[in-house]
Amino acid sequence: MAVSYVLSEKGNPLKQEEPKKWYANAVSTGKIRLKTLGKEITQRSTVNHADTLAVLEALTQVLRERLEEGKIVCFGDFGSFQVAIGSTGADTPEQFSVARIKTRKVVFRPGIDLREMLNNLEFEKK
Repeated sequence: MAVSYVLSEKGNPLKQEEPKKWYANAVSTGKIRLKTLGKEITQRSTVNHADTLAVLEALTQVLRERLEEGKIVCFGDFGSFQVAIGSTGADTPEQFSVARIKTRKVVFRPGIDLREMLNNLEFEKK
């Protein structure tokens, strides 16, 4: 199966005099809910659906708690999650305050299994 993409024309905001260029954007085919994911996992394992959902729910809670502690959460060959922040700059360390922190996000770094999948993706234009 191939990942679908569309093209969009974008200009460089730092060099507005330059001509716009065309870039590929992946197209989502929809979302999958945790309940549906649980059903799919149940079909591929010996664990019942209720137990699968319970483990997935607990996983999301523990993931959140460990990320809040500043931990990098590793899932073996699947990948790892980490909190990342971005801030505006201060001229001196004394001038810096938490109010300068503007961006908060969770960064996912794919492990070997997902990197391999990414390297082998096929694409089709929509």
